[in-house]
Amino acid sequence: MSAPSPAPSPSSSSPSSSSADSSAESVIVTRLRAAGCVFAEDEARLLISAAATPDDLTAMADRRVGGLPLEHVLGWAEFCGLRIAVDPGVFVPRRRTEFLVRQAAVAATATALAGPGAVVVDLCCGSGALGTALAGILDRAELHAADIDPAAVRCARRNVVAAGGRVYEGDLYGPLPAALRGRVDVLLANVPYVPTGKVGLLPPEARIHEARVALDGGADGLDVLRRVAAEAPRWLAPGGSLLVETSERQAAGAVETVAGSGLIPRVARSDELCATVVVGTMPAP
Repeated sequence: MSAPSPAPSPSSSSPSSSSADSSAESVIVTRLRAAGCVFAEDEARLLISAAATPDDLTAMADRRVGGLPLEHVLGWAEFCGLRIAVDPGVFVPRRRTEFLVRQAAVAATATALAGPGAVVVDLCCGSGALGTALAGILDRAELHAADIDPAAVRCARRNVVAAGGRVYEGDLYGPLPAALRGRVDVLLANVPYVPTGKVGLLPPEARIHEARVALDGGADGLDVLRRVAAEAPRWLAPGGSLLVETSERQAAGAVETVAGSGLIPRVARSDELCATVVVGTMPAP
């Protein structure tokens, strides 16, 4: 999360108002702790900085205590140093997925695609966080994003369009312009990879407040990846790369799937973020 706005300096607030602010924060911290929020102090400061009025603050705290993800309460999530708009019901970008964006930037640089005009596609885009963040790293990227969930598409348009990109509604590659075939330099696909039988074990914030279509990856968690990988060679430019996030346990199956589509696979891991990314590169002719 971004740091909250600085508190008023002593010269700009009276002792009584400072005391009231401190009292309000203490009350909210107590409520958040009782609700099981591990980072109650940080969350309280974010809620206070976002609230326009005391009544607004109370309502926001009520929603958080009721189990709504903090990002849905605030209306944004911090991702790769950006504030990404996140609407209720839309998948919240995880910090570990910043590793996927970093790997995408590495892949682009390694193939000399980081220059002006690299074509980036963000499939299963959710809020559009990945494509938006990568477009901010690459120089004048041509950004396209797609999702099957109408709520996600509406949210993504707030982020992707602001980054100069376009968002489409539909299933995977279906809504993308045919002119992109064979031109995509970086294909980001943060596909759902939770096995169906394990969705019920997810934390309530995800299980209840995020769309199941953004979580459920089928019996072994790789169903959507199989579909993405099978079609990727038709869309990737020579030397272009498909990047997907997966679990460490699923990495071997993901590598086999990517290799089976004709791409050259590799695995990247971040112990710091507990993140695993599989990269599949389109062979040059």
